Amino acid sequence: MNGKINSGALILGIFIMLGLGILGWQLATAAIKYKSFERTVNVKGLSEREYPADIVIWPIQFSMADNSIPALYAGLEKNVDMIRSFLISNGLEESEISVSVPTINDAYANLYGGGDRPEFRYASRQAVTVYSSKVDKVREIMTKTADLGKEGLVLTGNNYDSQIEYIFTRLNEVKPQMIEEATKAAREVAQKFAEDSGSRLGKIKNASQGQFSISARDNNNPHIKSVRVVSTVEYYLSD
Repeated sequence: MNGKINSGALILGIFIMLGLGILGWQLATAAIKYKSFERTVNVKGLSEREYPADIVIWPIQFSMADNSIPALYAGLEKNVDMIRSFLISNGLEESEISVSVPTINDAYANLYGGGDRPEFRYASRQAVTVYSSKVDKVREIMTKTADLGKEGLVLTGNNYDSQIEYIFTRLNEVKPQMIEEATKAAREVAQKFAEDSGSRLGKIKNASQGQFSISARDNNNPHIKSVRVVSTVEYYLSD
């Protein structure tokens, strides 16, 4: 009887050992596969293109001085009408032109210590702003502003708030193509890395799209925009 029990226990022990061995082999194989599966490469892909701006904002700023407030306002109105007529005669629409509220400074109010009084008590600055999608047309008109000077208009174009601004508004139209281009460039880099390391390129583990940036191509061509995006992609590698 005891012999049968011992024999059964031996057989059970053998099966248990075999089971544990098989389980250990499976776990070891899975660990090796998992470790191999986790080999990755992180790469970046760039897409950069140039596009013409499709909106231009052009503030035409001028200044005036006078000792009489009524005379000053009359002069400002005359200058605004002059600029508006100039722009419309050169092909712009009334809807593309806006006029800012003038700023007026009283020089006498700023005198301290009994200094000499300036020739003109009141100085004013005002701007007529063009907001248009006719970028080329507006750039052409800019070359003719000397005609306003010949009419006695004093233009002040060196201030921060009188800088010409060019805008590119069609980013959503070009995004899909540029993201595809950046991702393709990233894959080419990853593929080259895999070949050089004796590996095979697998599926994407993670991917992130960088922010799009829009800037002037250079200081001399602010109306031409450089659009740029960098995509970061992480690929699995296998032997």
